Amino acid sequence: MRISGSIVVVTGAAGGIGAALARRFAAEGARGLLLADLDAGKVEDLAQALDREGCHTVGVGSDVTRESDVRALVETAEKHLGPVDLFCSNAGIGSGAGIEAPDEVWQACWDVNVMAHVYAARAVLPGMLKRGRGYLLNTASAAGLLQMPGDAAYTATKHAAVAFAESLAVTYGDRGIKVSALCPQGVHTGLTADPGVRSVLSAFGEIITPEQVADAVVEGLADERFLILPHPEVAEHEQGRAADRDRWLSGVRRAVSHLDVKLSEQPLVQPLG
Repeated sequence: MRISGSIVVVTGAAGGIGAALARRFAAEGARGLLLADLDAGKVEDLAQALDREGCHTVGVGSDVTRESDVRALVETAEKHLGPVDLFCSNAGIGSGAGIEAPDEVWQACWDVNVMAHVYAARAVLPGMLKRGRGYLLNTASAAGLLQMPGDAAYTATKHAAVAFAESLAVTYGDRGIKVSALCPQGVHTGLTADPGVRSVLSAFGEIITPEQVADAVVEGLADERFLILPHPEVAEHEQGRAADRDRWLSGVRRAVSHLDVKLSEQPLVQPLG
C-alpha cells in the first residue's frame, strides 16, 4: 500500500493521531483526503490548511456512531475526490472507569470503538470489492491485545475492535482487501493529558507522539502488516501473555499497584483523537 496517489478517509481527524495521519498522508502525496470528526470546526480548519499546501482535502463534521453519517462520508469522498483507496477508522474514546461506569458510558465506548469500524466496513467495502482492491486501517490500541488497567470498557471494546479487524482480514483478504489494526500503547493525545491515564501508561513504557504513530502507520501500510505496533515491545508482551496468562496478569497487577492516581477518579468519557 502506497499513500502517494491514493484517496484516503480519516475519521477522528481533528487532533491527535487522526490529525497526524492526515498531515503525514498529505506529505506522502495522497491525491485526496476526506477528514471527519465530531468537531467540525477543527477538522475543517485542518482540511483547509492541507488544501492550501497542495493536497486536495475536504473536512466534514460527522458522528461515526451513526451509520448514515459514515455512509455519507464515503459518498462525499467519492463525489469530490474519487473512489476510496484507504479508509482509516480512527475515532475512539476511553471511559476512565471500571465496571462501575454507567451503562451509557459502556454503550458509548461500544458505539465508537467497535460499531464505527463496522459502519465503515459496510460503507466502503462494496466499492472496494467491485474494484478488487482496497485497504481498511482500524485504530484499536495495545489495550486490545493486552490491558488498560482501570478502564474496563476501553479494554473490552478495543479487544473487540482487534477481533473485528481479524474477521475482516479472514473474510476479504483473498478478494483484494487489505486490513491493518493499529495498536499503539501510550500516545500524547488529549487522553494522556489526564494525570491518571498518563500515570498508568507510563508504568508500561514510553509515551510517544502522534507523529511517531503516523510514521509507524506509513511503514506498516507499505509492508501490509495486519498489526501495526508503534511500540514494538507490545509484541513481546502479547507473546508473554499467551505463554503464561496467570504470570502475565500477576505482573500487570504489580505494575499498577503502586500508582497514586486511579483512572476511576477521572472524567468518564474522554475522546482519544
